[in-house]
Amino acid sequence: MKIGVIADDLTGSNATGVRLARQGFEAATMVHYSDLPKSDSYNAVCIDTDSRYASEEVARTRVKTVLDNLKKWGANVICKRIDSTVRGNIGIEIDTVLNELGENAVAVVVASFPDSGRITSGGYLLVNGIPLQVTDVAHDPVAPLTQSYVPALVQKQSRYPVSYIGLDTVLAGEKETEQALREQIAAGTRIIVLDAVTDEEIESIARAMVAIKECQMIPVDPGPLTSAYAKFYTRQHASDKKIIVTVGSITSNAASQLQYVSEKTNAQPIYVDAKKLASFGESWEEETDRVIQTVLDEMERQSILVITTNSPYADPLNLKEIAREQGTSQDALAKRIADGLGKITRFAIQKSPYEIGGCFTSGGDVTASLCALARAEGIKLEVEVLPLVAYGHLIGGYLDGIPLVTKGGMAGDKKAIYASIQYLMAKC
Repeated sequence: MKIGVIADDLTGSNATGVRLARQGFEAATMVHYSDLPKSDSYNAVCIDTDSRYASEEVARTRVKTVLDNLKKWGANVICKRIDSTVRGNIGIEIDTVLNELGENAVAVVVASFPDSGRITSGGYLLVNGIPLQVTDVAHDPVAPLTQSYVPALVQKQSRYPVSYIGLDTVLAGEKETEQALREQIAAGTRIIVLDAVTDEEIESIARAMVAIKECQMIPVDPGPLTSAYAKFYTRQHASDKKIIVTVGSITSNAASQLQYVSEKTNAQPIYVDAKKLASFGESWEEETDRVIQTVLDEMERQSILVITTNSPYADPLNLKEIAREQGTSQDALAKRIADGLGKITRFAIQKSPYEIGGCFTSGGDVTASLCALARAEGIKLEVEVLPLVAYGHLIGGYLDGIPLVTKGGMAGDKKAIYASIQYLMAKC
């Protein structure tokens, strides 16, 4: 999967590139608009056309050259990076992209960058709550901006009619946003501006765009929409690869993280009976074998396989009492549970008829058990996905080379497991 980004300046190119890198892409910025990377190791390329203050003709020529090169490179997704204060040849460059890609291409403009205080509401771009036209941008010595209404700013330079979808529709959810986009496309509109106030709303727009498979959707934005669209587009086209998610923590934090995963991916967790694993008897083998087969069966229906002892239906486990009954220690039983999850994860991966795109484990004990039971020598570490969340590959053993994200049991907010899964999907 290759992502090509056309940016009108270098810092903007870098800003979008690092967001893609955060999603798991191998990203690079090309400082010369006529170049492409010589290495095959990159799957996200941001190209600086240096055209923000160029003449209209120069902007068209450079964007066309970049598009031709990205097609040769084999880009699956084309994105247009714009300034976060909508300066430059925005409409002209959007038109060039649409002209070169053909009638099936549709530009979706979301000028918001919430992390930088840029949001759009009612079609107006606000910078830290202030309309764009009364910020310092209004005094830009090269190209001062005198209005804040994004559809009008784009329309001023574009020969295509520009339509607008308001915040009320975006807030209603991705299905409503998808329907509104489809209605505009059916009416012949090829440039559609949408409001967004939060990153969650931008992700909702991106998911709506990905659902429209009959058109080539072009994200036009300062970076957040591009990274979200690339993430969901990649996930959709990597659905033949499976992601194994193993969570042994029974904390409320883990429960909220799993709930968020289910809400965002529709993954249906496969629950493991921790009480049956807290045993040195036959129930341990019976439960691990049952869950392994359930995971393999569910691979026909799900791409994200969530294996967890954190069940909302299970009674609290009293390890102290169970240890007393079995004449052993609580630590021994806790390790037995972790080893059960490690065994399930190892054999689900080994026996899978599908390619495994990656594995996620939560909790040091579960990760250690997986490594031990898979006879791994260690983990080749590559990058910190989030604080206390690491990405790498298993070294040696039965699962040599399998991509792995590990997370501390208490680490992260409710989005942590979901973000880790998305990182693995992008790496696919």
